[in-house]
Amino acid sequence: MSNKSGTKGFESTPVPSSKTLPSCAQTVIIGGGIVGLSLAYHLTKLGHADVVLLERKQLGCGTTWHAAGLVAQLRATENMTRLARYSQELYAELERETGVATGFQHCGAISLACNKERLEELRRSASMARSFGVEVEEISRSEAQARWPLMQVDDVVGALWVPKDGRTNPIDTSQALARGARRGGAQIFENTEVLELIIDRGTVVGVRAESHQIRAENVVICGGMWSHLWAKQQGINVPLQAAEHYYLITEPMDGMTRDLPVLRDFDHHAYYREETGKLMLGLFEPEAAVWGADGIPKDFCFDELPPDWERMMPWLERAMKRIPALENTGIQLLFNGPESFTPDDRYHLGETPEIKNLYVAAGFNSVGIQSAGGAGKVLADWIHKGRQPIDLWEVNITRMLPFQGTREYLEQRTTETLGLLYEMHWPFRQYKTARNIRRSPLHDRLVDRGACFGELAGWERANWYAPPGISPEYEYSYGRQNWFDYQRQEHLAVRNGVGLFDQSSFSKFRVEGPGALTLLDRVSANNVNVPIGRAVYTQWLNERGTIEADLTITRLAEDAFLIVTAPFTHGHVEAWLRKQQGSEIAIITDLTSGLACINLQGPRSRDFLQSITPCDLSNSALPFSHMADIEIGCAPVKALRITYMGELGYELYIPSEFAVHVYDKLVEMGQSFDLRHCGYHTLQTLRIEKAYREFGHDLGADDTPLQAGLGFAVAWDKPGGFLGREALLAERGQNQERRLVQFRLDDPDPMLYHNEPIWRDGKQVGYLCSGMYGHTLGAAIGLGYVTSGGEEPAWYTEKAYEIEVAGQRYSAQGSLKPLYDPSNTRIKA
Repeated sequence: MSNKSGTKGFESTPVPSSKTLPSCAQTVIIGGGIVGLSLAYHLTKLGHADVVLLERKQLGCGTTWHAAGLVAQLRATENMTRLARYSQELYAELERETGVATGFQHCGAISLACNKERLEELRRSASMARSFGVEVEEISRSEAQARWPLMQVDDVVGALWVPKDGRTNPIDTSQALARGARRGGAQIFENTEVLELIIDRGTVVGVRAESHQIRAENVVICGGMWSHLWAKQQGINVPLQAAEHYYLITEPMDGMTRDLPVLRDFDHHAYYREETGKLMLGLFEPEAAVWGADGIPKDFCFDELPPDWERMMPWLERAMKRIPALENTGIQLLFNGPESFTPDDRYHLGETPEIKNLYVAAGFNSVGIQSAGGAGKVLADWIHKGRQPIDLWEVNITRMLPFQGTREYLEQRTTETLGLLYEMHWPFRQYKTARNIRRSPLHDRLVDRGACFGELAGWERANWYAPPGISPEYEYSYGRQNWFDYQRQEHLAVRNGVGLFDQSSFSKFRVEGPGALTLLDRVSANNVNVPIGRAVYTQWLNERGTIEADLTITRLAEDAFLIVTAPFTHGHVEAWLRKQQGSEIAIITDLTSGLACINLQGPRSRDFLQSITPCDLSNSALPFSHMADIEIGCAPVKALRITYMGELGYELYIPSEFAVHVYDKLVEMGQSFDLRHCGYHTLQTLRIEKAYREFGHDLGADDTPLQAGLGFAVAWDKPGGFLGREALLAERGQNQERRLVQFRLDDPDPMLYHNEPIWRDGKQVGYLCSGMYGHTLGAAIGLGYVTSGGEEPAWYTEKAYEIEVAGQRYSAQGSLKPLYDPSNTRIKA
């Protein structure tokens, strides 16, 4: 890994002519880094012998060759952790299979905490790790020093020890994958540049490599930092940007043995490991330098960038305090190499929303080595089966939106995302860069009201409101943050009076045409063939019967429907619907920018809204889950009586040009009703109290409606059925081995966020998907899936539960029914 030794040793293929390249292939992979090689290897394991990999220069050039080779197990979610652990298992076994040593070893890893806040984060991480099956132990600073004798620990307050973390040699591992792929029948060609995709009616059918065309059933972009600009030329959005990334190699140093654990010093943005008897120091500086925004040079291969010693010196000086021997040790190399980073620090995987049968695996955010094995395996499964094998929502390329591929956005955001790997992962932490890009028509009005904004899918959204004289800024902690009491007032205002939410950021699609009903009824688990003006809550399922989307559909006319979904699912929902569309004649139109949405919620919401509209809002005129055309001031408004907070409420859909006018009318008339502005943190506390699910947290492609307690939203016998019905029917009637349960802590003090382990009778049975403080219920509330462990059907509620928070367990009440208003009397009042 350490230097350009990576340029030698590959089983080279001669530069091909048009005669040596095949004319067709089942799958063409563009890019020969470790990710592309892993994909080729895993495709052949599934029997895909007709795989062609094309590398513009040499295998492993670009980023793979200079990677540090760290293979950690723990990631932010269970599935990402599973993939990282699989990478470890794969790298350990490749030598036996291929005869090529990977250099993999279980050296273990130590993570340091230099303050109580970081120690809290590590303890929460340890709880999460155990719930994901990762062995981890909290150790003292003296125990950490015993495992890493060269470090100074005076400022250390605690540490984590992960004994089975490892390291590998990236070039050797890539060689092993290449040999395994070739043995499985894959053809690998170096020095072969792919110039363009061949696309026919929205489907990729091949590539043009130099003067040669290769027809293909599937094409995969694994081009690393080249992927963004190359894909952009083809009309594909793959948002990522290269940035300078540094590590230092010393001269030989006493005490640097190969079995030394990897040492991570998050508070000083550094990691340390042994490198052939020398010390490697890697740096994740908080403000990175973007590189290659104008394009990467054509001849860039095993190249390095000029190091900026002045910019790196403050971080090197910190490292010398941690490892005092550094002050008297020579420096062999300060290496500066580019690596690609994405807008949210999660890599891109899966089928592109623009082109069918075109896949992506790119943007690995400096964790490409530990991710490559697992990512290659699940993407191979995805291509083989035509669907994702597990819930990969957090890395699915469909989460990205077009604006995130613009140059200025990527340049701004990438300066921050590199350092985020080692920054504090505070609850509710907000990005600092690439802000104020998408704003509601009401944005300036909300600024005047003291809104503290967060960002989601580029939207600036009011998360909480500061009272006069208080700065609307976050002060982060793992306890009650500075907005806790202000947000409590918002929460109680909705429960007892009326609150106003700006929900203009929610994604809105109009589907219309003679085939609109047929299409939507086929993809929806619930029945959308309802009377005009009726809204339907439904899930969209895949063939496995698991959940791909969670949304509402309102029938506007015989052949027209309005879909409303969360902004972060915008690209996925649109791509899923278009992918499912067959012969149905239906037009899908994005209305998000054209329709603002103001949500009024609370027991006084009807009286308040009735006071400013001449239209009848009585329970008989506008029942729950119905929409009506009303007037507010001079504006036409569609009022949908629905709730995501568990109260009587109305979503007001307003043409954007009338939004400010309607808002001003509401605020003017709201004074006599004590109308309260509320933010998205309040939306979360309200919905979790009511046990309402959220896609991406409580719902996803590993969960069925039955497991999620959403069987009421399944129209089992509707004519024509629905996608996923057969799989769901097979599950129906069986004893549930896994259920989503709501929890309330008995102790009112601890805070819940997500990923806290759930214990029952002394055994861990799951972990929380969502968590917030329930101000009405008087304690932290969470939602989490628990397993039965083979017990009888009453296992989920008739047991004693505990929730683990930072290593300490707290007793909790579990319930299948919402702990708040289980009979729904408030929403139907």
